[in-house]
Amino acid sequence: MSLLVTGSIGIDTVETPFGKVENVLGGSAVYFSLAASNFSPVRLVGVVGEDFPPVFRDVFGERPIDLAGLELRRGSKTFRWQGRYVGDMNEAQTLRTDLNVLAEAAPKIPLAFRDSDVVFLANTHPLLQRELLASVSKPKLVVCDTMNLWIDTARTELARTLAMVHGVVLNDHEGRMLTSANNLVEVARRVLGMGPRFVVIKKGEHGSMLATGDEFFALPAFPTTKVVDPTGAGDSFAGGMLGYLASVGRFEPADLLAALARGTVTASFTIEGFSVEAIRRVTKAAIDQRLTALRRMVQFE
Repeated sequence: MSLLVTGSIGIDTVETPFGKVENVLGGSAVYFSLAASNFSPVRLVGVVGEDFPPVFRDVFGERPIDLAGLELRRGSKTFRWQGRYVGDMNEAQTLRTDLNVLAEAAPKIPLAFRDSDVVFLANTHPLLQRELLASVSKPKLVVCDTMNLWIDTARTELARTLAMVHGVVLNDHEGRMLTSANNLVEVARRVLGMGPRFVVIKKGEHGSMLATGDEFFALPAFPTTKVVDPTGAGDSFAGGMLGYLASVGRFEPADLLAALARGTVTASFTIEGFSVEAIRRVTKAAIDQRLTALRRMVQFE
C-alpha cells in the first residue's frame, strides 16, 4: 500500500550531555520518512524555505522517498527549532522556535499522491491536518500525532481531527493533558471515546502502550546504553509502525501490535546519534536483528 506523510521539515540546533550540533536536518516528516522507508516507499509532503541546504536533499535520495510533494518556497525561511536535553533526556527544553514557512499556507498534496492508502498526519495544527487530509481521496488508514501546544490552544480543532482519524500517537504527558486522567489505561479509554479506533501512548524509556477497543498491549523500550539525542525518536517510532502497516496492508489488532514492535526497535536507532545520522544508516537487517532480540525479551513462558 502507498504511504503518505505530511509534516515539518526543519533545521535544528540541539544540545545534549553528549555535545551540541547546529543547523542540522530535522522535522517530523524527515524522521518519519527515514524510519518508514525501511519497510515501504514513502510519499513526503512538506515545505521548506530558500535557506534549506541542497545537501539535505541527498539524505532522502538514499531511500525510496518520493519528494514530489516537497515544496521549495522562494522568499521564505525554513522552520527552525533549538532545544536542549538534560538529565535523563526524556523531555526537551525548547530554547527557540521559528515557525517561518510553517506559519504560511500549507503545502499542496500532488495529484499523484491523492490516492494514498495510508496517511500519517505528523504534528502540526489540527485544522491544517484536516485540510491536508481532505486532499486524499479514500485512505484506508489515517493516523495523526499531536502535541501539548495544540491540546492547550486548539483543543476544539483537535477533537474534530481525532473524530476523523483511525489512530492517534501521543506521549503519556500529552495523553494526560488531553483527557485530564492520570492512569494511562483510563487515558487510552477516553481518547478512544473521542473517535479513533486505536491509540498508541509513548512512554519514552518505559516503552509504549497500544489500546484497541477493550484490548490493551504494552511493550518495553528496546534497551540501549547509547542515548545521544532523543530528537525524532517519536516520529521514527511512528514511521516504523506505519511503514510496516503499509507493507502488510492489514490493520487488525495483531497487526497493530506487530507494528508497535517495529516502531520500538526503529526508534532505538534514532537516539544513538545526533539529528538523522543514525537513522539514515539503519538497514532492514539491523531492525530485524533487534526485533528478534525484543521478542526474546517479552517472552515469559
